[in-house]
Amino acid sequence: MSVDPPRLEQMLGALVSTASVSCVDPALDQSNRPLVALLAEWTERAGFRVEVLDVPGHPGKVNLVATLGAGTDGLVLAGHTDTVPFDASRWSHDPLRLTEVDGRYYGLGIADMKAFFALVLEAARGLDGADLRAPLTLLATADEESAMNGARALVAAGRRLGRHALIGEPTGLRPVRLHKGVMNESLRLIGRSGHASDPALGNSALEGMHEVIGALLAWREELRQGHHHPAFAIPTPTLNLGHIHGGDNPNRICGECELLIDLRLLPGMSAEAVRAALAERVAGVGRRRGLEWTVAPLFEAIPPAETAAEAAIVRACERLTGHPAEAVNFGTEAPFLNQLGMDTVVLGPGDIAQAHQPDEFLALERIPPTLTLLRGLIREFCLN
Repeated sequence: MSVDPPRLEQMLGALVSTASVSCVDPALDQSNRPLVALLAEWTERAGFRVEVLDVPGHPGKVNLVATLGAGTDGLVLAGHTDTVPFDASRWSHDPLRLTEVDGRYYGLGIADMKAFFALVLEAARGLDGADLRAPLTLLATADEESAMNGARALVAAGRRLGRHALIGEPTGLRPVRLHKGVMNESLRLIGRSGHASDPALGNSALEGMHEVIGALLAWREELRQGHHHPAFAIPTPTLNLGHIHGGDNPNRICGECELLIDLRLLPGMSAEAVRAALAERVAGVGRRRGLEWTVAPLFEAIPPAETAAEAAIVRACERLTGHPAEAVNFGTEAPFLNQLGMDTVVLGPGDIAQAHQPDEFLALERIPPTLTLLRGLIREFCLN
């Protein structure tokens, strides 16, 4: 016999107080296993079949797949268990304690996106798996905020989870069916240092990078002219020159220089093809100037995502929210769920403006419509 999970506010408080930071800096990175243990306990009490799956190659990181009912082609309600790092001194409230003030819940991850798990369990409260014509699955992943290792592991395993998926990322309760891909790349030139009094004594990597930057700005315009998607507010790919460092002293010819860039790709663009075009432009400068060069990803690219406008989950979310499906510039796990055969919509109660910020909050007024939405989706894809 199933036993109901705790009250909604108790679940929210427990999720916020369970730290689960993921970060590419090992000193800040944490296991998400304690948070997944909470979700496993609550879903088991609600009658779900629970699997906790290790993420290969990443000790302490796990995914949760909890399923209510039997069969295939059901509804998957998905989210990530991790948060970004935080500086408690910049918060007005304890980031690891749920605080209610002026109609808002404050806490780390409350909008992005721990609250979603509690809302799914609240929406599913009282459901009996025997009454479902198609299964309801709660998916909780690891490391979305760093390298998306949890979602990538699911794709590598080829695990079929369902037919329709909703990811509860913060979208202000507006459905999203498209987003851009994300690439962060390191461009490095290696020349020869020497005394600044005689340019012939060295080969400046910094001056070479100046030429690379010119080539990248010209290429950026080519990308803008060659790729266009009207669904996006910024309908072209973007390229940002984000960080540069070279040399160590003004009286020394710069022997090494590195530039870090961000690329946002439209659906239909391939990260591999874009990286090859990028490398070609860096290599051209390297050959002309006699510089060694490398182009390397800072993390494995997040592909663009696009779910067909006519997909059943898209139509259902548009009808239940009263908003047409949109496109956004930030990345999510949607392309990985799409690769697993699921039509995927991104839709959640938080706002992206609150994500990754001190005093992150979720407005209490968003909770009732989110529960109505989730119950409507469960009824449409699992009960009717």
